[in-house]
Amino acid sequence: MSSSTSHKGVAIALLIIFSWFGILISLLLWQFSWPGFTVPLAVLLMTHLYTGLFITAHDAMHGVVSPPKPGLNRAIGSIAAFLFAFNSYKKLLPKHHEHHKYVATEKDPDYASKGFLGWYLKFVKEYVSWWQILYMAITFNILKLFLPTENLILFWILPSLLATLQLFYFGTYLPHRGEHEADNVHKARSQRKNHIWAFISCYFFGYHYEHHNMPWVPWWQLYKQKELAEGKR
Repeated sequence: MSSSTSHKGVAIALLIIFSWFGILISLLLWQFSWPGFTVPLAVLLMTHLYTGLFITAHDAMHGVVSPPKPGLNRAIGSIAAFLFAFNSYKKLLPKHHEHHKYVATEKDPDYASKGFLGWYLKFVKEYVSWWQILYMAITFNILKLFLPTENLILFWILPSLLATLQLFYFGTYLPHRGEHEADNVHKARSQRKNHIWAFISCYFFGYHYEHHNMPWVPWWQLYKQKELAEGKR
């Protein structure tokens, strides 16, 4: 990865982190009124930014946020993971690499040969700890002394839950469910080429085969790999 691409990776990661933080603060202080379409849109925006936090942490796990500076790469990944409901980058890192190593097998922490609900519950159990829930509860009870409870629930808690579902559905369930062709070494499939929907739905991670095939490619360049793959057909 070139130096300019590396700098761009850091800039994009920081843009997501600061956007999440700045917009969240604004929404927590927002004196909104019901009914209206702006509140659901704000929830969806925060959900998208929460998903972006996890995708940023994920890219750091592959060392592609700042390849020349592992310390910076790890720091950005740790911050992004922590802001997403107190996730631990240190705990996420080995599990994600197990997913790539043992994809769609019993050793894959992201995989379950169950229906949607059973698989999702396993996914949550694998990645959500009681410590996180405790930290969220403590933080919530402190913040509600200074901020409206309704705002905290709508713009801080709810989007994190929705983003977890979004990451599971588009980044794990759809790509890895069902049977795969024998020559599909990554046991992953990709959505049809639609860059706008791919970005909105999960930061191009609907192009999942491309990610498994080239895990050193950052999320914001995955669409190029999709185009290359389509061109070879």
